[in-house]
Amino acid sequence: MIGRGRWLLIGLMALLLVVVVLALGIGAVAIAPGQTLAILGAQFGIALPWEFTDQQQAVLLTIRMPRIALGVLVGAGLAAAGAALQGLFRNPLADPGLIGVSSGAALAAVAVIVLGLPPLAASGGLGLYALPLAAFGGGVLATLLVGWLAHHDGRAQVATLLLAGIAINALAGAGTGLLTYLADDEQLRTLTFWSLGSLGGATWREVAAIAPPILLALALIARYARTLNALLLGDREAGHLGFAVERAKRVLIVAGALAVGSAVAVAGIIGFVGLVVPHLLRLAQGPDHRFLLLGSALLGAVLLVCADLLARIVVVPTELPIGIVTALLGGPFFFWLLWRQRRQQGGW
Repeated sequence: MIGRGRWLLIGLMALLLVVVVLALGIGAVAIAPGQTLAILGAQFGIALPWEFTDQQQAVLLTIRMPRIALGVLVGAGLAAAGAALQGLFRNPLADPGLIGVSSGAALAAVAVIVLGLPPLAASGGLGLYALPLAAFGGGVLATLLVGWLAHHDGRAQVATLLLAGIAINALAGAGTGLLTYLADDEQLRTLTFWSLGSLGGATWREVAAIAPPILLALALIARYARTLNALLLGDREAGHLGFAVERAKRVLIVAGALAVGSAVAVAGIIGFVGLVVPHLLRLAQGPDHRFLLLGSALLGAVLLVCADLLARIVVVPTELPIGIVTALLGGPFFFWLLWRQRRQQGGW
């Protein structure tokens, strides 16, 4: 990896640290950086000179920290999955939301909530992972269907990819609507955030539930960075270079669906993160996936923590669904991508 890429990764790590510190302190209950350190130090028996109240300690440890940790995991998972899918399909528009992966994952998770299989009431065991497992299965099926429909002569066609995504989104939306209609009042309250996404109500239990699958997905995706670079040349060319193309496709599809499904299970549908982040990094550094995948995870975490911070403070004392914030950022960016592609191709 060239020196510029290393410095950019270091800068993204520093930016993520700064954003996390700011997000911990900003809100209805203000907490200064020194007080944040003092509260954290107190958990390990370390006394620091900054004073803090019991309210600040409770807000930091039980509300903001799990919410920010969840935002980091979800943002990293969505962005890395978007970068991997774009490399796999060799198409810059292969966002998990646009091509229906998020909708498929959401439909499966909603089915688990409404139909109650497997039982969500069980503490520990499968009950803890019921939603992530169901969303993972839905995401895998959606990804496989999109890949099968869009591929032709070894490449994913732009028009077919988008049309397949529209069809899957429509079908998944209809299924989600039907299940919502069948849901009782308690289930409806659980389902209210699915359409727009939210990190509100995050707990350490949810963080513990999705951390293993998302970290596993990130590790699997990062392992195939060189293979994704070779796939930019085409499937046959990558095979001639000695890469196990079909195995890489299967692993990347499973890993991408695992990351997206886990994110959807706890945060609902949050669009455009997997589209915007990889593009920004490609503009800054180029298409080298050895940099792009890790950089996307870091920048995705930064973007989602910032979006959640805006969602919390824009309409105090209430908050916006985080999906509205990411849509306001990602929608114009998507139009710009289409306009740029049109100019490059000399028309539609």
